[in-house]
Amino acid sequence: MTEHQTQKTESEQDAPHTLLPIDEHVEESHGPDGKKIRHKGIYLLPNLFTTAALFSGFYAIVSAMDGNFAHAAVAVFVAMVLDGLDGRVARLTNTQSAFGAEYDSLSDMVAFGVAPAVVVFSWALTDMGKVGWVFAFIYVAGAALRLARFNTHIGDDDGRYFTGLPSPSGAGLVAGMVWSLSDFGINGGDISVLVGIMTALGGLLMVSNFRYYSFKDLDFKGRVPFFVILVVVLVFAIISSDPSRILWAIFVGYTVSGPVMSLWRWKQRNKRAVEQGEEKL
Repeated sequence: MTEHQTQKTESEQDAPHTLLPIDEHVEESHGPDGKKIRHKGIYLLPNLFTTAALFSGFYAIVSAMDGNFAHAAVAVFVAMVLDGLDGRVARLTNTQSAFGAEYDSLSDMVAFGVAPAVVVFSWALTDMGKVGWVFAFIYVAGAALRLARFNTHIGDDDGRYFTGLPSPSGAGLVAGMVWSLSDFGINGGDISVLVGIMTALGGLLMVSNFRYYSFKDLDFKGRVPFFVILVVVLVFAIISSDPSRILWAIFVGYTVSGPVMSLWRWKQRNKRAVEQGEEKL
C-alpha cells in the first residue's frame, strides 16, 4: 500500500468525526493495571440531571429579572435536588467521569453562585447602587472559591465534614430568605442593609474553615426500622405545610451549625488543656 493510499484510508476513518460540527469528546482514565484507557463520548444519564440543574439556575436568573422572585427562589431549590441526584445516579450506575465532575462544578457555579446573587440583588440590593454590587459579588466570589477549593481537595478532607459552607447550602440560605420574606409581603428594599449583610456573610462562610456535617456517612441502601419511613413522611408533611419558611429555617440552622460546633470544639479543647495542666500540678 502506498503512502497516498495509507493517508486516504486514515482520512476515511476520521471522516465521520471531521464532518461533525462538534468535536467528539475523548477522555483518558486509568485501568486496573494502571494503563491509560481512552474513552469516547460522555455518559448521558447523570449529565441529564446536571443539565436540568443548570437550566433551573438559568430559569432562576430569568425569573428574577422579570420580578418573579418566588419562582426564582423555588428554581434554586429545584436545582439543589437535581444536583444531589446527579452524583448519586453516577455512582449507582457506575457512570462517573472527569467530564461529569467538571460539568457539575460549572452547573453549580451558575445555580448556586450566580443565580442566588442575581435573585437577591434584583429583590433587595438594586437601590443600594455599588454597595449592593459589592454584597452580591462577595457571595458570587465566595461560591466560586468554595467550588475551586472543593475540586482541588477531593479525597483529602474527612468525608464526614465539609470545610466551609457548601455552595448549595449557601444558595438555600439566600434563596430561602428571598422566598420566605417575599411571602410575608416584605419589600426587599426596606431591609436592604440586613439582606446585603446576610448575603455577604453567606459568601464568607463558604470560604471559611468552619466544618459542616456532610451526611455522607448515612447509609441509604441498608435496612432501617419501619418507624424511620414514618418520620420521613412526617418531615415531608411539615415542610409542605409552609415550605418557604421551614426550608429557610433549616438552612439557617445548618449555616449556624458550623460556627457553633467550632466554638464548642474550641471550648472542649481548652477544657481538656486546663484539666491536663491541673493533673501535672
